[in-house]
Amino acid sequence: MEYIYAALLLHSAGKEITEEAIKKVLEAAGVEVDETRVKALVAALKEVNIEEAIKGAAFPVAAAPVAAAAPAEEKKEEKKEEEEEEEKKEAVSEEELSAGLGALFG
Repeated sequence: MEYIYAALLLHSAGKEITEEAIKKVLEAAGVEVDETRVKALVAALKEVNIEEAIKGAAFPVAAAPVAAAAPAEEKKEEKKEEEEEEEKKEAVSEEELSAGLGALFG
């Protein structure tokens, strides 16, 4: 994660993202630098437009709460429907009981 943060920090500062620049940022933060990871990161970021990636990453985070709210509303509706059905059953049961008791005592 530190490697990505270093690259983002360099990007934010308007600096070129190079192996040497990432090493300096990581060393300044007290991180033991893995040369292989630095090389892999720099190679991977050559093809990436960081501004586009940052903008694209913001949308799923904002959309997540909306998507999570939908199932909760469905559950509430289902519970309401189940409660209404139970109330109808109870009402019918009470009516049947009254009719049955009336028949016993005539």
